[in-house]
Amino acid sequence: MNWEQVLADLQTGKLRSASRKDNGDWQVNIEVKQAILEAFKAGKNKDFDAAYHGFVDKHNLPPRLFSVKDGIRMVPGGSAVRRGAYIAPSVVIMPPSYVNTGAYVDENTMLDSHVLVGSCAQIGKYVHLSAGVQIGGVLEPIGMNPVIIEDYVFVGAGAIIVEGIVIGKRAVIAPSVVLSKGVNVYDCVNERILDKSEKIPEGAVVIPGTRPLLQPWAKENSLQAACPIIVKYRDDKSDQALSLEEALR
Repeated sequence: MNWEQVLADLQTGKLRSASRKDNGDWQVNIEVKQAILEAFKAGKNKDFDAAYHGFVDKHNLPPRLFSVKDGIRMVPGGSAVRRGAYIAPSVVIMPPSYVNTGAYVDENTMLDSHVLVGSCAQIGKYVHLSAGVQIGGVLEPIGMNPVIIEDYVFVGAGAIIVEGIVIGKRAVIAPSVVLSKGVNVYDCVNERILDKSEKIPEGAVVIPGTRPLLQPWAKENSLQAACPIIVKYRDDKSDQALSLEEALR
């Protein structure tokens, strides 16, 4: 794939770095990620003019500039969206936030202050990423899925989601939850530990928790390790508490 064309198609949403299969699973587009890496290799540092606030970056990956016709509200204050990232009409970006190359942010989603959407991350429709949320990017290893947040998900302030974690539709991630492949997720409703390859189930409400460490010295010192816990699944009461205000969009 030609990296110039790939960046153009990513930016318009014609191409995505990961796509959903008929069975609901997500599959990475390795050729797209390879093309993005080729763009990085081909790029040379340059000074950008005043329209870009004096940035220095790869000459072929400049920050995007938006206008009213794009239908995107990007509030002043230090945010940037890099070339090759798709931002759908009706998305709101509060400052300062950053969206990296290859990312996809779908309709009616809000990125609150200090949000990072990493390279190739996929964010669905009507998602709310609260202040300080970090969505990890994955360009390497080349075959690893990026972080994927499906439609109608609410992610609370300061949550961190990395290493190709997939969040199912309508899930609620409470403030300060950390989700990564190396940490087990405990489903207290169904009394099981999620498999490492599983996505966070649709409608799950995930809070930060702890579990005791079982090594003798750890037990002697009452040490605990942080872990995410599913405490319930969304119901009408949850939906009312998380209703999104259309006026803000």
